[in-house]
Amino acid sequence: MFNVPVIILKNLIILPKQEIKLVLNNLISEKTIKEAILNYKSEILVIAPTDTKEEEPSVEDLPKVGVIARIKSKIATTDGIQVKLQGKKRVAVNKYFSNNDVLFSEAMYIDLPPLIEEEENAILRKLIEVLKKYIEVHNSASNDILSYVTNTKDLNRVTDVIASYLPFDVTKKLEYMQNINPIKRAKALIKDMNEEIKMSELDQELDEKVNEILNNDQREFVLKEKLKVIKKELGDISFQEEEVIRFRSILSKLKLDKNTYKKLEHEIDKYAMMNEASPEVSVLRNYLDYVLNLPWNKSTKENNNFNKVLDILNESHYGLDNIKNRITEYVAIKNINKNISSPILCLVGPPGVGKTSIALSIAKSLNRKFYKISVGGLNDSTELIGSRKTYLAASPGKIISGINKSGSNNPVILIDEVDKMVKDYKGDPASTLLEILDPVQNKFFVDNYIEEPFDLSNVLFILTANDLSKIPNTLIDRIEVIELNSYTLFEKKDIAKKYLLPKIYKEHIIVDDKNKFSKELLYFIINSYTHEAGVRDLERILTSLIRKMAINNIKTLNEEKVIKLLGTPKYNNNLIKENTLGVVNSLAYTNNGGIVTKVEVIDYKGSGKIIITGSVGKVMEESIKVITSFIKSYYKYNLNNTDLHFHFLDASTKKDGPSAGLSIAMALLSILEKKKISEDVAFTGELSLNGNVLKIGGLKEKLIGAYNAHIKTVYIPKSNIEDLEDIPKEIKDEINIIPITTFSDIYKIYFK
Repeated sequence: MFNVPVIILKNLIILPKQEIKLVLNNLISEKTIKEAILNYKSEILVIAPTDTKEEEPSVEDLPKVGVIARIKSKIATTDGIQVKLQGKKRVAVNKYFSNNDVLFSEAMYIDLPPLIEEEENAILRKLIEVLKKYIEVHNSASNDILSYVTNTKDLNRVTDVIASYLPFDVTKKLEYMQNINPIKRAKALIKDMNEEIKMSELDQELDEKVNEILNNDQREFVLKEKLKVIKKELGDISFQEEEVIRFRSILSKLKLDKNTYKKLEHEIDKYAMMNEASPEVSVLRNYLDYVLNLPWNKSTKENNNFNKVLDILNESHYGLDNIKNRITEYVAIKNINKNISSPILCLVGPPGVGKTSIALSIAKSLNRKFYKISVGGLNDSTELIGSRKTYLAASPGKIISGINKSGSNNPVILIDEVDKMVKDYKGDPASTLLEILDPVQNKFFVDNYIEEPFDLSNVLFILTANDLSKIPNTLIDRIEVIELNSYTLFEKKDIAKKYLLPKIYKEHIIVDDKNKFSKELLYFIINSYTHEAGVRDLERILTSLIRKMAINNIKTLNEEKVIKLLGTPKYNNNLIKENTLGVVNSLAYTNNGGIVTKVEVIDYKGSGKIIITGSVGKVMEESIKVITSFIKSYYKYNLNNTDLHFHFLDASTKKDGPSAGLSIAMALLSILEKKKISEDVAFTGELSLNGNVLKIGGLKEKLIGAYNAHIKTVYIPKSNIEDLEDIPKEIKDEINIIPITTFSDIYKIYFK
C-alpha cells in the first residue's frame, strides 16, 4: 500500500502509456500538482467519477480503480498551469482521505491475471487484423498506431494504446480504464471496432442511395430553393410560409417515435399546401404550434439525494412522516434503478392537514415542476383527455395542458379532490383517470387533441381526497393510499410555533418575538377560536391577531388582550355540561376530522312508534331499529305503549354509518333505566342483533376528536385494539380507552 495525491478529471480519461496535456485553473488542483512534485516523486493518481454528470461527487462515489500518472512537465500560463501527464499503471484504491484541502488515496498496484501465451498471441493477431480494417474504412485514421502495435507483443500495452487512440466517448474509455483484464479489453475492442466498421459501411451505402435520389430530384429541389431565396429578397414570403419553415425547424430537433414524426411531418406538409383563406388554416396552425412545443424531450434534473429531499420536506412540514418516508424510499430506490416507475400516491385526510402543500413541497424537494388539477365535480371525461382538433373550440385535456404549462415531461401533477368526481351520462372520469395513472398504459397516453402517444411514465402523480370511501374502487386498486390524520392540540401548537408564526412574521415584516405567544396562550387560541382537523383556520386567526397587534402597537399578549382583539371565543371545549338523562356522547368521523356529537333519546306514552331526526342516513336508521330490537329482546323491556324519539344534534350535518350503535344503545337504556351517563364519557362501535360490538373505522380521528373535546373515557370495540398502536402517546395518556367485546360488558358497568 502507498499514499498518493489524487486529481479528478471529469471529461478526460488517461490510460497507461498515454500522454495528455491539460490546463488546471483552480487553486486546489494547483496545490495537488505541487504536492505531488515536491513529496511524491511527481506521481499522481488520476481518476474519473463514474457519473460524469455529478457536479460534486462525494468520496463514497469515487471509483476504486485509477491510473498512476507521472508529471512530465509543468508550465505556468495566464490561464493557470499547463501540465503534461503520462499514464503509468492501474492501481486499486483502498480509501480516499483529505489533508490540507488536498485529496489523497491509499492505493496498491494491480497484478495482472496470468495469461496463456497461445491465447494471448491468437487474440493479439485478431486485434491487429480488425485494427487494419478499421484504419482502411476510416480514412482519417493514422497508420502510425498500426506500426507500433505490430512491433509490440505485450497484449496489455497494445490494448491500452488502441483504447487511448480510438475516438471513444468518455464513458466507453472509462470502461476500458477500469477493466484490468487485457483479454477482456481486447475482446471489447474487437467488438467495438467491428461495430464502427459496420456503421461506416452502412453510412457509405446510405450516402450512395441519397446521392442517387438527390441527382434525380436535384433540379426540382434547387429551383424551389432558388424561388424561396428570390421571394425572401423581394419580401414576398407569406406568414404561412414562414410558419412552415419554423415548424420544420422545430420538428427536426425533436426526438420522436418514427410514426409520430411522420404524422407531424405530414400535418406540416398539409398546412403548407392549404389556401390561406381556408377556415381550417388557423385550426391546423394552432394544433402544430401546440404539439411541436410540447416538452417531448425536456425534463428537469431530479434531486437524487434522499437526505436532502427529507431535509426540504422537514423544513416545510411538521410530522407527516409516512408520506416523507415514502418519497425518500422512492428516491433511494431510483438511485439503484433509474427506470423504476413513479409511485401513484393518494393523500387522504380532512381539509387543512397539508395535503396540497406537502405535494408542492415534494415537487420542490425533487427539483421537479409542479402543476395542480382539480377534478372536484368533474363529470366530463373530455376535460381530462381533450377533444378532437376538428371540434369547435377544441383544446387539450387537463393532463397534457399541465405537462405543457410545466414545461417538462417529468413534473409532479397534483390531482385534487378525486373523491368528488361525478359519473353520469357525460362520461366516467374515474375510468379515464385510471388509464392516465396506470404505469402500463400511460407510457402511450393519447390525448384526443394531440392524437399521438405522449409518455406520462416520468410524471409523479399525487392524488388528494377527504373521504376514502368515496374514491372509486377501480382507482383504489392502482394507488398507494396514505392517510393524513387530524392534528392533536399539541401538534397544532408545535405547527404554530415552528411554521405558521415564522411564516406570518416574515410576510408582515415583523421581527419574531417568541414571547408574544406562550404555550398556554396558543392552547387558549386553538381551543377558543378553532374547531378543525387541520390548521387552516388557525393560520387565519393568528394572521388576523398579528395584524391587529401591529395596528394597535401591542407588544405582549394575554388571554384578555386576545379576546379584546378577536372578540368573544367561538368555542368552549372546556365546558362540561350537567349530565342529562338519555343524552350520550358519540364519536364520529367526518370530512373535517373526528368530532364528538350527541345522541338524544326521550320516551313518552304512545303506540310503540320510533321517530328519528337530525339529518340521519339510511344505515343509521337501520342501526336504530337493530338496537331497539336488541334492547327489547335481551333486557325484556315492553315498549308497546311507548314512543321513542331519537335525535342527533347538529341537524344541518348529514350523518350516516353504523358506528354510532353503541352510543345509541347507551342513550336508550339511559332513558329507560333513568340513569345518567357522564358527560366526559364517549362511545363508538357497531352493535349487532346479538349484542356483539363490531369493528369500526377512523378510530384515530375519533380519538383525536375526543381528546380535543376533553373526553376522559372512551369505549371502543375490542377488535380495534390493534389500531391503538397509531394513536399518539399524549392521547393514550389522557384518555382511558376501554375495549369491549359485547354490550353486556358495558351494561354491567352502568346499569347493574
